[in-house]
Amino acid sequence: MISFLEIPMLSLKERIAALPPEERRQIGPTLTERLRHPKMQVIADEGMDLGAQGGAGAGAGAPKAEEKKEKTAFDVKLEKFDAAAKIKVIKEVRAFTNLGLKEAKELVEKAPVILKQGITKDEANDIMEKIKAAGGVAVME
Repeated sequence: MISFLEIPMLSLKERIAALPPEERRQIGPTLTERLRHPKMQVIADEGMDLGAQGGAGAGAGAPKAEEKKEKTAFDVKLEKFDAAAKIKVIKEVRAFTNLGLKEAKELVEKAPVILKQGITKDEANDIMEKIKAAGGVAVME
């Protein structure tokens, strides 16, 4: 019996190249199954700018790159607040951040500061309205 190590790699490569196309297509899945490799996950390339590396398809992908995608995640930033309304602003910040009194106070005193990140537009607008009602100025980024 000949061990796998005794077969020169060049001859193995030549033998694989000589196989009919149908059998060559079966080699990858068979090796993956036998060696118990995890399945490869597909990575989407939509929206990626491949630049000059895109080859012939780079010209066709240019209009897609120019289209602006609508932002889906927003940050709410506390710009400033009225000194007389500081306590009300701290209470509002505590309500939607789940911070303790001390942490919320320190956060508000650092203004301008981002209060919440990666939220929907509706939630950001709701928070901004509450901050405004309490005497602060918040913006969406």
